[in-house]
Amino acid sequence: MIHVFTYHNDHYVYDTGSGSLHACDERTAKYLSGEPIALTDEELRDILGLKEAGLLGAPETSARPIKSNEVKALCLHICHDCNLRCKYCFADEGAYHAAREMMSFETAKAAIDFLLRESGKRKVLEVDFFGGEPLMNLGVVKETVYYAKAGAAKLGKKFLFTTTTNALLLDDETIRFFNEEMENVVLSLDGRREVNDAVRQTVNGKGSFDIVIEKIKKFVRARGDKHYYVRGTFTAKNLDFSKDVLFLADQGFDSLSVEPVVTEIPELQIREEHLPAIEREYEVLCDEYIKREEEGRGFNFFHFNVDLEGGPCLEKRVSACGAGNEYFSVVPNGDIYPCHQFAGDPKWKMGNVFEGKLDPAIRRGFAESCLFTRKKCEGCFAKFICSGGCSANNYHFNGDVNEPYEITCAMMKKRIECAMRVLAMRKIKEK
Repeated sequence: MIHVFTYHNDHYVYDTGSGSLHACDERTAKYLSGEPIALTDEELRDILGLKEAGLLGAPETSARPIKSNEVKALCLHICHDCNLRCKYCFADEGAYHAAREMMSFETAKAAIDFLLRESGKRKVLEVDFFGGEPLMNLGVVKETVYYAKAGAAKLGKKFLFTTTTNALLLDDETIRFFNEEMENVVLSLDGRREVNDAVRQTVNGKGSFDIVIEKIKKFVRARGDKHYYVRGTFTAKNLDFSKDVLFLADQGFDSLSVEPVVTEIPELQIREEHLPAIEREYEVLCDEYIKREEEGRGFNFFHFNVDLEGGPCLEKRVSACGAGNEYFSVVPNGDIYPCHQFAGDPKWKMGNVFEGKLDPAIRRGFAESCLFTRKKCEGCFAKFICSGGCSANNYHFNGDVNEPYEITCAMMKKRIECAMRVLAMRKIKEK
């Protein structure tokens, strides 16, 4: 498949079969788009040369999905409670439509034992401490880390830990612990004060920006070269979200992700009529992103990262997400779900860590789900990059994990085109 797109006045061709990106002139772009353009012999030779080199019109992959029965990762819902009341929270303000409760150390131990037992020959395992707000149960987080490391060492394995936090309870001791033990830390902040405080409020209804901004800055200064993300969410209320990304970059945060909200709340939900404005905003951000990089003020924006040369192998790209098959979430009482976005839905309960068994039918369904079972993806140029989208979003909006959610797809495709623009401009600079 050949995808032709225009960014400002520049024309690009992306070949899905080879993963190659080419810049071209307008005439060639029109020709490759199917318009009746009479190209010169030289122009036709250039196209033929790319085809003969396997860089244009290449056959798409025959790679098959990689699926394993070895569990590689758990998301531990260490706390089903939160000290914020974010208006868009998919997790019911941390409670997941159930009682507010903390995970006990006994449950966390059982979850770690389950992961070690079911990980087979895998040497590197992953645990994400999630909530709610994990720092409300920091003692159990610490105990679990030390227990997991000791158990892994006996088996010649290694754990990589991640935490997602709103930073309200972040202090010097927690920063030290995170920098010693966490492979990655995700800190939530939506951007400008007025944007953040409109939706991210404390339990008493006050904005959280002034409480967390200096704490996050202190953490980032102490983090050094270790991984972190400052992660925001944009809604229908701030479709000018490029300003929030750039605001965060101006605070000294050089690793950022600002995601579209996933909600059905009418005043916040991203709808089809918002897409043109969102697509323009991604271009505004992309232009400034390139400009800052050229000026030596660059930062890492998650959605503008795409590796067309050395990224994940095609077998992994067509496998889709590992949720429900190699990756699971565990809630405070030990119940197991395919991922954190399915947590609390009785239809998707797969078992309990104290029983150590997984529902075979649900697991089989996720094991069989892949890019090729998502029929709407067949004609999409982005399929080998996005891998068919989020199973949970697909289910929550369309009732089927294999039915892609079109609004998310549209935003993903635009982000990928912007990421390709970034790659192209870098190549030009290298010459």
